[in-house]
Amino acid sequence: MFETFGFEEITARQASVALALLLGVAFGALAQRTGFCFRRALVGEDRRAAAGVWLTALAVAVIGTQGAVAAGWIGFDDHRFMISDVPVLAIVLGGLSFGIGMVLTRGCISRLTVLTGSGNLRALSVLLVFALVAHATLKGVLAPLRVALGNVTFDFGEYVSLAALPGGALPWAGMIAVAALLLAARSGNRAGHLLMAAMIGLLVPLAWVGTGLVLFDEFDPIAMESLSTTSASAEALFFTIASSSIPAGFGAGFMGGIVLGALVASLLFGGFAWASFETPGQTGRYLAGAVLMGVGGVLAGGCTLGAGLSGVPTLSVAAILAIVSIAFGALAAQALFSRSVSAAAAASTRRRVQPAE
Repeated sequence: MFETFGFEEITARQASVALALLLGVAFGALAQRTGFCFRRALVGEDRRAAAGVWLTALAVAVIGTQGAVAAGWIGFDDHRFMISDVPVLAIVLGGLSFGIGMVLTRGCISRLTVLTGSGNLRALSVLLVFALVAHATLKGVLAPLRVALGNVTFDFGEYVSLAALPGGALPWAGMIAVAALLLAARSGNRAGHLLMAAMIGLLVPLAWVGTGLVLFDEFDPIAMESLSTTSASAEALFFTIASSSIPAGFGAGFMGGIVLGALVASLLFGGFAWASFETPGQTGRYLAGAVLMGVGGVLAGGCTLGAGLSGVPTLSVAAILAIVSIAFGALAAQALFSRSVSAAAAASTRRRVQPAE
């Protein structure tokens, strides 16, 4: 379709960068205003409200994506989410690792990218380490681990998507969307917050349709993709340090847009504040979390944004398995850390009442 626009001085790839930048700016601004974060939705102190925001975005993303499929604009038959030999071990271990990591860093990568634009140097440090480790897992020293775990597969045959189950795609998409909206309606959020969350969800089908239909060029094809931060972070990092030899792609544009959008929103509406590490122990915890998320995001095939908000609307079983594994990892880590903190507090109290100390 791209060639019908008659562009002569811009390629589909270059246009995809511009599209990604616009989507990133919108996501960054909206996520900054709503506090959009999967970790908060699971284990945050305001998890009920945060879950309402995340689920509203998911419902709109599901409706929009499957609506585009039903209209014949896009299809996922050849997408990586739909391979029949699903690397189950890699997805589960990667998801658990990512979930633990985001608890250690107190934020999923999309949230930390937004915080980077809001002046948080802890988030920036995590983002840089995450990008390096993700790239090392994709193409560097950790790639053998990825390959070894990825070779353990389970053949799902035609059941790689919920669309292959009785009833087809639309009933399953409807059930996911309705369940998400019902839970969101009971979250106690203001209507304005839920409206902004819906706008975040709308970005997902816009990206799928934009890269898969509007910018489709059969002479110079680009990948059909949507919102994601794992491979996008690695791409953005290496474009930043080697832009003369590595052209920008959708991922670099999207990551840059998130930071810019969050920066503008935080300056306009308040929320910009410099923040850094407070103790060496905190630094170690955040960097360990960054490593776990970097490895885990690649093994799982995506993060809470790529496998979750963008992947689940494709009805991919692999994407659903990834986001469920991430959730289990986060919940288990939070439970373990809560017990550790409680035990440490009790021990500290006992020590204070001993006269010898």
